[in-house]
Amino acid sequence: MSYVFVNDSSLTNVPLLQACIDGDFNYSKRLLESGFDPNIRDSRGRTGLHLAAARGNVDICQLLHKFGADLLATDYQGNTALHLCGHVDTIQFLVSNGLKIDICNHQGATPLILAKRRGVNKEVIRMLESLEEQEVKGFNRGTHSKMETMQTAESERYVQCSELLMEKGHNTLSEGSPEEDCAMESHSLLNPNLQQGEGVLSSFRTTWQEFVEDLGFWRVLLLLVVIALLSLGIAYYVSGVLPFVENQPELVH
Repeated sequence: MSYVFVNDSSLTNVPLLQACIDGDFNYSKRLLESGFDPNIRDSRGRTGLHLAAARGNVDICQLLHKFGADLLATDYQGNTALHLCGHVDTIQFLVSNGLKIDICNHQGATPLILAKRRGVNKEVIRMLESLEEQEVKGFNRGTHSKMETMQTAESERYVQCSELLMEKGHNTLSEGSPEEDCAMESHSLLNPNLQQGEGVLSSFRTTWQEFVEDLGFWRVLLLLVVIALLSLGIAYYVSGVLPFVENQPELVH
C-alpha cells in the first residue's frame, strides 16, 4: 500500500503526474493537448497511467491511452498499471486493451497476488481470479486446437492413401511406387513406437560411423581387442582359473 499511495504528492513536481494523482481530468486533458509526454515517469518509474490506475481513475486512463500512453509500461519494479490497480472498471479497461492478467513483475508477482496483499475488496479479487482462469483455459484451448488440427490432417492423409490403394488395387502396387510410399507413411503415422525405434537405431548407427571415421578402422579394431583381453584377464583373476592349464587344483570356497 505504501508503495502505491504514501507521499505521492511529494515525489513529483510534474504537473501531469500530479493531475493523475489528484484525478483532475480537465487539467490532465489541457496538459496533454499542450504537448505533455503521456509516458513521463516519476522517481519510481511510474507513469501517469500507473498513478491513475492505482486510484481507479478510469477516465484519465482512457484519456492517457488516447494520447498515446504505453499500456505495457512498467515501473522500476516491473509493475504494469494493472499491478497497481484495484478497481473493477479500470481493470476491465486495461485488460480489454491488451494487458495480460498473468503478467509478473520482477519479484514474480501477478496483479492478483498484489491485490490480495493490498487487501482490495472481494469483488475485485473474484474478477482477477476469473480473468486468470479464462486466460489459462484460453491457452489450453489453443494448444488442444493445434493438436486436433495435426491429428485431423494425419487422419485425412491416411484416408486419402487408403482410397488411393482401393482405387488402384493392391496387386498393381510396384516397388517404390507413390502408392506404396503413401501406405508406408500411413503405417508410420499409426505406429509411432516403430518410428521412434527406427530413429534411435539410425542415431546410434550414425554416431558409430562418425566414431570409426574419426579414430580409424584399425585403431578401433585394436581398441576392441585390448578391451576383450582386459575383460578375459579380469575374469581369470576373479575366478582363479588360468587358461590352457590342465589339472588345476579345485577352488576352495
